Amino acid sequence: MVDTHQTFVIVGGGLAGAKAAETLRAEGFTGRVILICDERDHPYERPPLSKGYLLGKEERDSVFVHEPAFYAQARIELHLGQPAVHLDPAARTVRLGDGTLIAYDKLLLATGAEPRRLDVPGTGLAGVHHLRRLAHAERLRGVLASLGRENGHLVIAGAGWIGLEVAAAARSYGAEVTIIEPEPTPLHGILGPELGALFTDLHAEHGVRFHFGAHLTEIVGQDGMVVSVRTDDGEEHPAHDVLAAIGAAPRTALAEQAGLDVVDRADGGGIAVDAALRTSDPYVHAAGDVAAADHPLLDTRLRVEHWANALNGGPAAARAMLGQDISYDRVPYFFSDQYDLGMEYSGYAPPGSYDQVVCRGDVGKREFIAFWLHEGRVLAGMNVNVWDVAGHIQQLIRSGIPLDPDKLADPTVPLTSLLP
Repeated sequence: MVDTHQTFVIVGGGLAGAKAAETLRAEGFTGRVILICDERDHPYERPPLSKGYLLGKEERDSVFVHEPAFYAQARIELHLGQPAVHLDPAARTVRLGDGTLIAYDKLLLATGAEPRRLDVPGTGLAGVHHLRRLAHAERLRGVLASLGRENGHLVIAGAGWIGLEVAAAARSYGAEVTIIEPEPTPLHGILGPELGALFTDLHAEHGVRFHFGAHLTEIVGQDGMVVSVRTDDGEEHPAHDVLAAIGAAPRTALAEQAGLDVVDRADGGGIAVDAALRTSDPYVHAAGDVAAADHPLLDTRLRVEHWANALNGGPAAARAMLGQDISYDRVPYFFSDQYDLGMEYSGYAPPGSYDQVVCRGDVGKREFIAFWLHEGRVLAGMNVNVWDVAGHIQQLIRSGIPLDPDKLADPTVPLTSLLP
């Protein structure tokens, strides 16, 4: 397939990069595979950082994609703790932070995303946190345990998935939690007002306080420590620690420096790639959180920041680098666990794209499936404490056929009977 003199380089040591390296070997690539990681840890998965590991239910070693010995056995050359600082597409070289210059025949950018920072006074105080890396989770895990023991207060800026999952973890430790969110419900831009309130009720039942319709404007400190936060409506909330959970920004600096096409932040940001995850340079691909791909099924450019996209996108990019005919059209998918609620979401239904939300099951008991429809066609579905249906939901999305909303809402009608 490929001669042994070729070198494929992967920049980014997350799930997408690690799975791409694994796939290259599984597909028979016999050349050099070099994986560049700016963290000192071996590649790991991020969902446990706000779920099982943060809750203290999973051990540290459980987060890693592969056992450390895997990389040597697979002849994958690891550069740990070394950021890529310069990309020269003309020369096809990558320079690392220590000055090492690496030449490549094909390159994969899997640089991921980084937490957006709060632009307010007080962010330099001790007790202000982000959650993206394993080191962040290790620190936050200790903080939550301490807050629980001392009846301390955690203020979370942002009611997205990370904010809500950390809130659930904090309450499990016994910490007091306040969430500040400018929208009227949690997850407003993802689930809309129809189902965002479900998560308000869930967390309120577990003692979380919400402050909606407000922005955090200042973190107040004393002797270098957090003591409270203020919002733009004049409120002040006690706090011992603050978590910024206001989203993530794709790490596109290397691509921009190299002159690759990138997407404006207003349109979601990321490195622009085609359906084969190929950038504007034919020798460079991108995958995972950083890739804004032309999606053949959804007929839009889309950047997805979730585990399943990294899990599947890395291998797809690797196969495309090997010259295989790839059209990456996976239905977007993510999952979340909060208290006794488990959910899976499939599809893409941004605000304004749907005209109806239909539920089957018991919303009050939090055992149901919700469907976002446009002219009867399923754009997205979320199953809450109902299992083994995500595949059927994705088939309905792929079919693109108009459905009878009454049948979709009727639990006695099998989802499989609605498939073409």
